[in-house]
Amino acid sequence: MVAWRGPVGIIRAVMAGLRPFLLACLAGALWLAGCSAPSGLDGTSPTPALPPSTSTATPAPLAALVNGEGILLADFEAEVARFEAAQAALGIDLATLEDYQGQVLQALIDRRLLAQGAQAEGMSLTEEEVLAETERLALDLGSADAFEAWMAENSFNIESFTRGLKEDLLAAEMVARIAEGVPAETDQVHARHILVASREQAEALRDQVVAGTDFAELAAAFSLDLSTRPAGGDLGWFPPGYLTTPEVETAAFSLGPGETSTVIESSLGFHIVQTIEREVRQLLPDALERLQESAVETWLAEKRQASTIEILVAP
Repeated sequence: MVAWRGPVGIIRAVMAGLRPFLLACLAGALWLAGCSAPSGLDGTSPTPALPPSTSTATPAPLAALVNGEGILLADFEAEVARFEAAQAALGIDLATLEDYQGQVLQALIDRRLLAQGAQAEGMSLTEEEVLAETERLALDLGSADAFEAWMAENSFNIESFTRGLKEDLLAAEMVARIAEGVPAETDQVHARHILVASREQAEALRDQVVAGTDFAELAAAFSLDLSTRPAGGDLGWFPPGYLTTPEVETAAFSLGPGETSTVIESSLGFHIVQTIEREVRQLLPDALERLQESAVETWLAEKRQASTIEILVAP
């Protein structure tokens, strides 16, 4: 059974390279499990053509409209079924998940927005290119029998596969283009902090720092942040948008080297922050990936706001 992941899955897959991302579609790591393929792809049989469409066919029911383009209800329902199967395989009770159907639909909408963005920037794929990639992916699975078994297990057909694969490819290209826009070098600070449970304790510790007590020694003795406590509260080098506690990050960038903040409150507790160094420097791989993911999520948020999105299924 194919695993199910949200938009971050496609972002991370693209960071690792487009081809591994496509192979993940068949291996079970695609962000949306919208993959299928034709039977008979064993390296010798020709790829079957898509069935011809007719203008007289009854329009298929839709789950949503994204800037006038429909997301098929059948695709949405199949995606929900795969999500449910993936959760069951992990032993997760669906009753504990809040509005998972809405999350699945939002992921489909996000994929469509990324694909539309790619097309708006001049990226395109022909049906021949999609079918050629379909054949390569099927052969990568090992055999026609294995591929047919995979299709049967996941309830796919040639139409849904080529439709989903084309959108995945375009979305992946758009993600890669956004990620490439994140500079490899940027302004960063090297800072440390102490986290405690009360403002009173934080104020008392800050007074000791001001009086000359070593910040790192206090952090090692009192900080509740177990991930940085052994290193004297050292947060390492980080760029804007990297820390998961924005209050600490804002404080660090507001200070000069050697300066200590006032007491900072966050959802975790109360912090004292000290900036050690600041300079423009190369991003570490995990920081670059975090900023690339953030850039894609920001792009999506802006596109959602600017787009016309109509939900056609009941919540």
